[in-house]
Amino acid sequence: MAHGSEPLLTPRQAYLCMVEFLCRYYERGRSDEIGGLLGGLSLLGNGPPADPARASDWEQAVRAVLAAEASPAGYRAADIRLG
Repeated sequence: MAHGSEPLLTPRQAYLCMVEFLCRYYERGRSDEIGGLLGGLSLLGNGPPADPARASDWEQAVRAVLAAEASPAGYRAADIRLG
């Protein structure tokens, strides 16, 4: 466990969590944009995403967050910004 009770996830598990989150979001509103995103994120036979660009985007995002989290300031893009 990391940070107290937070589980450690592999990049694949984090990806699957993101897809699950987006699926649930899509079910509430049926957004065409989210539906299209989910189509590209779908895994082909337990392998890469249907849209190869999504795999690259995900890998870059993982690297960016891990690098930021290794710094003293941490990853700040998810912070609420008022004003």
